[in-house]
Amino acid sequence: MKLRKHNVLSYLEDKTDLYADKVAVGMKTALGWEEFTYSGLGMMSRKIAHYLMNELDVQKGERLAILAESKPEYGACVFASVLSGMVTVPLDIKLTEYELESILTDCEPTVLMASRAYIEKAKKLQEKITSIKTIILMDEPVYNTDLTSIYVLPDKYSCKWRHRSSKSTALIIYTSGTTGSPKGVEISFQNMLAQLDSFDDFIDQIIPRPQVRVLSILPMNHLFEMTIGFSTFLSYGFSVYYAKSLKPKDILSIMREKQIEFMLVVPAFLKLLKAGIENDLSNAPLHVQAMFNFLYHAAKFTPFYCIKKLLFKPIHDKFGGHFAGCIAGGAPLDIEVARFFERIGIRVFQGYGLTETSPVVSVNYDRRHDISSVGRPLKSYEAKIDPETGELLLKGPSVMKGYHNQPEMTAEVLTEDGWLHTGDIATIKKGHLYITGRIKNMIVLSGGKKVFPEEVEAVLEKSPLFAEICVLGVKRTFGAKDGTEEVAVVVVPKDSVMAGKDWKEVEQIVRDEVKKLSVRLTAYKRPVNVTVTKEPLPRTTTRKVKRKEVKELVKA
Repeated sequence: MKLRKHNVLSYLEDKTDLYADKVAVGMKTALGWEEFTYSGLGMMSRKIAHYLMNELDVQKGERLAILAESKPEYGACVFASVLSGMVTVPLDIKLTEYELESILTDCEPTVLMASRAYIEKAKKLQEKITSIKTIILMDEPVYNTDLTSIYVLPDKYSCKWRHRSSKSTALIIYTSGTTGSPKGVEISFQNMLAQLDSFDDFIDQIIPRPQVRVLSILPMNHLFEMTIGFSTFLSYGFSVYYAKSLKPKDILSIMREKQIEFMLVVPAFLKLLKAGIENDLSNAPLHVQAMFNFLYHAAKFTPFYCIKKLLFKPIHDKFGGHFAGCIAGGAPLDIEVARFFERIGIRVFQGYGLTETSPVVSVNYDRRHDISSVGRPLKSYEAKIDPETGELLLKGPSVMKGYHNQPEMTAEVLTEDGWLHTGDIATIKKGHLYITGRIKNMIVLSGGKKVFPEEVEAVLEKSPLFAEICVLGVKRTFGAKDGTEEVAVVVVPKDSVMAGKDWKEVEQIVRDEVKKLSVRLTAYKRPVNVTVTKEPLPRTTTRKVKRKEVKELVKA
């Protein structure tokens, strides 16, 4: 595949000049809208890069970690990292200090950039991570801290920026942080440029242009947001707005005020929006409900989105009147939810990808009648199905370099000739992908959050009370999250714990211990279903736990 002719640095410069006075990024604050034009974002990026290179004397290949919520300054820090030759490590703000320490020990950053909200956590991490020489504040100066703010750096905007090979690492994205071997996915410039090139083929078919306003609700440490919602969208001159809150009323307020046209979302967000619309309808007069039901049925036979928007104008007005659609990824999309939005005139493009593929593999933009498909693989990919396991294998310039400091783990998923084992079971029909299951152990929660059983087990195994444990995902069979996975753990307590106690007391001891140790984990990773058993866990001849049999035990 032929990639863009520009090297990364000249590509950034060209886009800055091309869209100079357009709004690049923005966010609403207590004082109003904070917005950077493309020129302003470029100037801030160059100023930070100059400081990194000349004042801090960072060297090519050193790591720059970012601990902050999504905000306009985040992009400037990422671009500054690129200009100065550093490797960017975006951190998940929801991780505990324990988890972050494991990640930072692995990647050894020399610079840690933090927003005002995470200053104290950044300082505590610096005390433990000897590689961190400097913490830089990503906000206006704060009166009670001695940290240097990006807003008070010298107004120096030129330097000999550091060129790097397209094969060199641009980002390290961590998908796990608790085990002794954190899993950091190395993404190269070639990986990212291949994604940009692939999107050229169909961007006009899914997003109205040229004046596009996008709302960002996914965290910047999420590679879907970093590669597509930030890098790709800015490369087309879009304006990206960030939401401080994910409350529906706050989201809708921004959508109306900025006339948002497109979003990247996880399926759980769409489910929440649908529930909100249905709740409003249930409180509406009976004649309004009857009219909606009539129009909803009629819209089934209307192929034109412009007509659907007129039929459901009151709903579209709540979204600002300009919202055209979204790409949903990160977790399986509920077909009924997608069908609902399609019916009322909002296009939902189901996407599929992995962090290891930078991350988008496919987007269902050309087969609108078949919502269950995740689309045709992007032009940069070769795709095939393992005839024995049914696993989807992928090859192409967007496939990661490997896992940072983990050659053995890399070799497990990446063959010598470049084929990536996705761990997903799939079929390919007329060139389109259908994901039917997973063969790996990863647990995908309702909001798209991913939990690796091994990282939860690494924490719970530290208990002196447990003989065996197995963490796995089990599906809920009730409530609003019916059909979605939740984190469960099966524990076999040690004989000393069971001796002389009734079973209820043993179960309570185990649950209390799980709860105590789980504090080390981010909230969504903590087991919500605890099963205690006396029987040893079923294992293979090589002593691997038979997770399927354990799952049946939980169901029972």
